[in-house]
Amino acid sequence: MRNKKVLSGKTIIIWTAILTVLTLSCEKNSEIAELTDIDGNEYKTVVIGTQAWMAENLRTTRLNDGTEIPLVESDTAWSNLKTPGYCWYGNYEAFFSLNRYGALYNFHAVSSGKLCPVGWHVPSTDEWYTLLIYLGYETAGGSMKEAGIRNWLAPNEGATNESGFNALPGGFRNNYYRHFQRFRVTGRFWHSGRSDAMGVDYQRVNVTHYSMGYNDGVSVRCIRD
Repeated sequence: MRNKKVLSGKTIIIWTAILTVLTLSCEKNSEIAELTDIDGNEYKTVVIGTQAWMAENLRTTRLNDGTEIPLVESDTAWSNLKTPGYCWYGNYEAFFSLNRYGALYNFHAVSSGKLCPVGWHVPSTDEWYTLLIYLGYETAGGSMKEAGIRNWLAPNEGATNESGFNALPGGFRNNYYRHFQRFRVTGRFWHSGRSDAMGVDYQRVNVTHYSMGYNDGVSVRCIRD
């Protein structure tokens, strides 16, 4: 008859600790400390894979060196900008700031390299694709979108927010047509290196790569350096 090994209390404690660490390391995301921008706005953040992301849209009115970003409401003035500018969808600041949809920024603000809080930056194209591949490229949009139809139009296809990214449909400012478009339908987020954006949509579970203009107004998510 074989001898049975009896685990001591100390051994059980050690194995319990090991299993806890392994379990935590396999989780898809976890929250980290809140982030504060130069205006004092606080943002929830989330770790997804090897990356730390803001889990809310940026709403600063200043670059991280203290320089004010002009608020530009006029379509003509916005179209003629060759420097950083921001706006609120439909020029309704109270609603879009309060409900965490964030501000919309032109690419001149993004390319300043100073839009995000210190220690954070607008993600590069490669960083965006690292996120999408980690989440599962074909269904990443569903994992990124806030679930339900409180903010998104129905059907908000496949939205689970499993990643914790909490994408919101803030729409965008279309410089060519000179008006705001697709609130509650799409959320688009700037790349840092070129005037492109990643977009999630209420009818899709994937993420679309859009080419945008320098003077389009688009949401921003920051990623930790």
